[in-house]
Amino acid sequence: MTSVYAAAPWMKVWGDTTGFHDMDAAVSVRDVFLARRAQSPDALAVAYFDATWSNERLDREADAVAAALREAGVGHGDAVGLYLQNVPEFVTSALAVWKLGAAIVPINVMYRERELGHIVRDSGLVAIVALDELLPIIDAVRPESSLRIVITTNGLRALAGAERPSVLQQVADVSRDGSVWYGDILERYADAQVDAVPLTRDHLAFIAYTSGTTGTPKGAMLTHGNVLFSSQSFQSMRRIDSSDVTFAMAPLFHVTGLICSLSLSLLSGAALVLGYRFDVSTILRLIDEYKVTFTVGATTVFLSFLEHPEIGTTDISSLTKIICGGAPIPPSVIERYRSATGVYLHNGYGLTETTSPTFGTPLGAQSPVSASGSLALGVPLPDTEAKLLGDDDQEVPLGEPGELVVRGRHVMAGYWNNPAETAAQLSDGWLRTGDMATMDENGWFYLVDRKKDQINASGFKVWPQEVEEVLYEHPAVREAGVVGVPDEYRGETVKAFVSLRGGASVEADELVAFCRERLAAFKVPRIVEFLDDLPKTVTGKITRKSLRELS
Repeated sequence: MTSVYAAAPWMKVWGDTTGFHDMDAAVSVRDVFLARRAQSPDALAVAYFDATWSNERLDREADAVAAALREAGVGHGDAVGLYLQNVPEFVTSALAVWKLGAAIVPINVMYRERELGHIVRDSGLVAIVALDELLPIIDAVRPESSLRIVITTNGLRALAGAERPSVLQQVADVSRDGSVWYGDILERYADAQVDAVPLTRDHLAFIAYTSGTTGTPKGAMLTHGNVLFSSQSFQSMRRIDSSDVTFAMAPLFHVTGLICSLSLSLLSGAALVLGYRFDVSTILRLIDEYKVTFTVGATTVFLSFLEHPEIGTTDISSLTKIICGGAPIPPSVIERYRSATGVYLHNGYGLTETTSPTFGTPLGAQSPVSASGSLALGVPLPDTEAKLLGDDDQEVPLGEPGELVVRGRHVMAGYWNNPAETAAQLSDGWLRTGDMATMDENGWFYLVDRKKDQINASGFKVWPQEVEEVLYEHPAVREAGVVGVPDEYRGETVKAFVSLRGGASVEADELVAFCRERLAAFKVPRIVEFLDDLPKTVTGKITRKSLRELS
């Protein structure tokens, strides 16, 4: 049996890996930024609608926030929550936390009392920077917390006197009793200078909580070494430097946004453009205005571009470096986007537990398509090992599906306060991803599906992704999601949820017939339900958990 990882056949795909992880002297992204700030204080660091921050302004605000946190007793090793949309305060607060040697706990702004309470208690948060509209939720969990200070802001604070962007129409000032206003901190600590505490690569940078789709959310411990390695990987994959401009498509509280936007920008010197939250009109305008060159988004993001009426009147030609990840990309979507824009969507794959990127497609290369019609998710990044295991935990033969297991400097240190889950997922540095995949003779990996999402129809295995890829080939289909639903006769049967492209129409029977021409009979959906929009995660990934709840 051929060892999947020993021969590392994918290295020939990457070719010359000069530039990958060549900052071995660096300890953290924070320190790289501080060195650049000293060299280029006036360089553009962040843009938020019509407001901009130079490296110097970013660092000065970070010092003010760090001084306020330090006065509240926050120090090395503490946990500080960031409960924010994509606003400049996220970037300045992140730098402030790292200056103190504390760890950032990013928190999904859609979380409410139950979810926030778990994170606050589990991580032992001592401080939080949040949107003021979320203060009532924080107040509800504060009595059982260790919180010493709550700092609030909103999407309008940095835009005082400017025209309110349409995406911020719903933002309103609320009572801030019990919190400190971010703007007041900037005034009170305007002259503060905070010396950054020494860090090592083993110090925690983030405690990033998983979405909890398989149970209670767990805090992945991501070190400064993890963050540096992963940020360098993104930089090298797409040759990002200070001449680039990146757009934060994913929320900064998600691992994708944390690494491919915030950390990558601080590392590379590429300006970071923020737009509060996902809004297609806003995004297209900001890409045009700032001549954005790089972003990372889910398949649904780029489908929404193609469906938007402004795509034909907005210049997004600068956006040539794109990674599409979060879920498998149907080949038909790749071709649709390339036909419309001339730009190829490069694949990417990663997890919270791997500090985002693990697999990618080299710039200039195109992912092959398997005989079954699946697009390769990419090849492992340099300095990354990968193998596929069967149910017996032995490597599967080449071409056979197995659980994807990876090892490298991007793999988390473990789960916070959860040794049992750490032991279940990590062994000798190898991380079990829970994803099923295959590998071809050239080292390209193909994602089959989530191990837990497999449908068992009359004893036959059905992988939802394969059915979804066929549905995406139909010209009327905009989005597709497939799940297994209980069936008295078959045990489970295949159900498809579909949303249609603007102006298109199709009957359920037509889609079933379309699939029957292209799939084995046991894989064909028996039920088709139409929705205006399919439920998605904050990064735009269609969530099968929500679809199963609708069934």
